[in-house]
Amino acid sequence: MNVTMKALKEFIGQNQLHMMFAGSCGEEGKFFDDKAEELGKLFETMPKTYEQDGKGDQAIAYLHYFHGGFDWYITERDMEEEQLQAFGLAVVHEAELGYISIRELIENGVELDLHWEPKTLAEIRK
Repeated sequence: MNVTMKALKEFIGQNQLHMMFAGSCGEEGKFFDDKAEELGKLFETMPKTYEQDGKGDQAIAYLHYFHGGFDWYITERDMEEEQLQAFGLAVVHEAELGYISIRELIENGVELDLHWEPKTLAEIRK
């Protein structure tokens, strides 16, 4: 995996990263290597805070985190060098747009959906 570990660690929890690296040594190795490269590029190029401002439900969610019956859809990453928060749609008991702490999600065992394809918020809300 050629992606910087720093980029992955800011968006993926340690347990999930460990699983990805272990998987890269198995028969699904190419999937995990390709996914790590894809995610590393996405983390660096996805819109930063306020870049999708005003798009409403046409804003694109680039990342999907999940845990139990709860979901978080990330539309914008932090504009700061260090990834502290993001902006997106949280579906906990009801859907709500706002700032989301990626670090807090990771610390609470939330996983990044490795099979997620970017969608508009309108598509997600359907």
